[in-house]
Amino acid sequence: MSIFAEVSLAPPIEVFQLSRDFQADTNPNKVGLGVGAYRTDEGKPWILPVVKKAEAKLAEMIEAEQINHEYLPVLGLESFSVAAARMLVGEESPALKENRIFGVQALSGTGALRVGAEFLHTILKADTVYNSDPTWGNHNLIFKNAGFKNINKYRYWDPEGKGLNFPGLMEDLGGAPEGAVVVLHACAHNPTGVDLNKEQWGQLADLIEKKKLFPFFDCAYQGFASGSLDTDAWSVRYFVERGFELFCSQSFSKNFGLYNERAGNLTVVLKDSANIDSVKSQITLLVRAMYSNPPAHGARIVDLVLQDPALYAEWRDCISIMATRIIKMRTGLRERLEKLGTPGSWSHITEQIGMFSYTGLSPEMCEYLKTEKHLYLLKSGRISMCGLTPGNLDYVAQSIHDAVTKFQ
Repeated sequence: MSIFAEVSLAPPIEVFQLSRDFQADTNPNKVGLGVGAYRTDEGKPWILPVVKKAEAKLAEMIEAEQINHEYLPVLGLESFSVAAARMLVGEESPALKENRIFGVQALSGTGALRVGAEFLHTILKADTVYNSDPTWGNHNLIFKNAGFKNINKYRYWDPEGKGLNFPGLMEDLGGAPEGAVVVLHACAHNPTGVDLNKEQWGQLADLIEKKKLFPFFDCAYQGFASGSLDTDAWSVRYFVERGFELFCSQSFSKNFGLYNERAGNLTVVLKDSANIDSVKSQITLLVRAMYSNPPAHGARIVDLVLQDPALYAEWRDCISIMATRIIKMRTGLRERLEKLGTPGSWSHITEQIGMFSYTGLSPEMCEYLKTEKHLYLLKSGRISMCGLTPGNLDYVAQSIHDAVTKFQ
């Protein structure tokens, strides 16, 4: 008998199963609203023109033997991590001026979260983490597999008002034990698209400081959410300016369209620069045991663009284009639902920000939309706004109207 005979079949990952179901569907009206990947008005993936230019330059550098395929250092391409951290906290950040910040190249945002979680648990002996309810589907699993024993939730989504449950958030984190890790979405909260305002961030920072909690930001959408790198990084910069020590995972999947290159960064902000070498040395050992060192190509693309003024300016135009298209789709969907007289209020569609919208549709409605209308969205009602195009907006709105009318 095989030693693997007793291995049970794990449940499928919903968002990837949804993609497989979408690909297998032959209906011409099908619409993929599950996976968070940018699409053009034609529903096609978009390789950013500035990325193509950077790749062409990298090819020239290889031909000139300026770069090669040798191993990167364990902590990755240093110039990339320096540029990524600077982009996050801003040129005038006190952390930069006082030399108490550094970055670690990681396997996109997911890898940065895992490396940070491993360090917090293994080195600092943290055992308790709080994630928003709801949160990105991978957050809880990352911290669980990093060894955290106490995986907790703090209230976030208000299903009645279709917005933020700030009192519940403050109450739940007010009960967190000292030293607990709090995962915070820097902008464009996934899956709800609902963010704290500046006043609320201030109150939350007061609470985290008072309770001596550790903020771990997840910044997957800088620039991609509003079109402005500065606007989308405001929450992280605010915490840094207030003197917090923190981690922040950065992803370049969305804002560079580098989904399969796994280009990410773990930015570490400390109070004292004297501790940097010790922290780096421990992270080095953790990374060495996990994947030894990261891949180079995606990081080199990002590094080249961030270091070149002309390419950097062009890239900022690209993220503005992507953010603007998503905002237009939000407006278009809301207008159509309201014009159809769809029961309920739909203002939350445009009040939310970023790639995703938490529609408020019930699991029953979502199943109906999938089986009867060929709209592929998560059972939670979360939709990827990138799946909407000028060509399918009317069909999607009418389908949602039918579902809400049928099951309200």
